Amino acid sequence: REAPIPKMLAPCLLRRVVLTVPLVFVAALLLMEPVRSDQEAGTAIPAESRPCVDCHAFEFMQRALQDLKKTAYNLDTR
Repeated sequence: REAPIPKMLAPCLLRRVVLTVPLVFVAALLLMEPVRSDQEAGTAIPAESRPCVDCHAFEFMQRALQDLKKTAYNLDTR
């Protein structure tokens, strides 16, 4: 059977834990390398090989226009 913790030791251990846990978190935050805003999540594709947002929008609008033309043609032929 384990020896009981003396009544005076329990508050001392609790106070030590309460002070140590935040200290460990602060130390971990200080030691971690900060994340730069230019880092992207996932795979890194060089900017030169990625189509620009305008190109994506243009391609999307082209496909939508083609779909509308096909739909209009199908409605006209019925």
